[in-house]
Amino acid sequence: MPRVSQDHMDARRRQILSGARVCFAEYGFEGATVRRLEEATGLSRGAIFHHFDDKDALFLALAHDDAEDMAATVAEQGLVQVMREILADPDEFSWLGTRLEIARRIRTDPAFSEQWRDRQDEVDAAILARLRKKKASDRIRTDVPDDVLRVYLDVVLDGLITHLASGRGTEYVSQMLDLVEASLRTGRD
Repeated sequence: MPRVSQDHMDARRRQILSGARVCFAEYGFEGATVRRLEEATGLSRGAIFHHFDDKDALFLALAHDDAEDMAATVAEQGLVQVMREILADPDEFSWLGTRLEIARRIRTDPAFSEQWRDRQDEVDAAILARLRKKKASDRIRTDVPDDVLRVYLDVVLDGLITHLASGRGTEYVSQMLDLVEASLRTGRD
C-alpha cells in the first residue's frame, strides 16, 4: 500500500474541518449526523474518522482551530476590529456558528465544558495581551482592571454574534461599536 504524505494528511484534515464547520453551523452538534458530515466534507465516514476518533473529537478540534484563529486575529487587530470585520462580512467568519454551538455545549455538556476551558483561556490571553499593550501605549483607560475590560469585550462579542444569528439587522451596530471603542479610550487619542 502506498504511503500517504504528511501534506496530503494535513490537506485532508483541513478539508474535513472545513466541511464540518459548515455542517455544525447549519445543523448544530446533534443535527450534524455522520451522513451529513460525509456530504459536507465529500468524504466517507472512514476517511473522516481516520483523522478524528469521533464526532465529539471532530467538533473539539474545530473549536480549537477556531479559537486559535480568533486569538491570532485579536492579538493583531483587537477585538473591536474583529467585530467590525464580522459586521462588514459575517459570511467570512465561518466560526460564528461554531461559537454559538460552543456556548450551547458549555451550558449543557459538563465534559465538553471542561475540555473547552483551555481553548477559551487562549483567546482570553490574547485579549488581555492586546489590552495591556494598549494600556502601555496610553491608548485605553487604565482605571478599569484588565479582566473587567476583557469580559466587557467578550460579552459585546457574544451579543453581536447572537444579534447577527437572530437576523435582527445591522442598522445601528456600527454606531454601537463606536460607542464601545469610545468607552475604552483614555481621551488622549
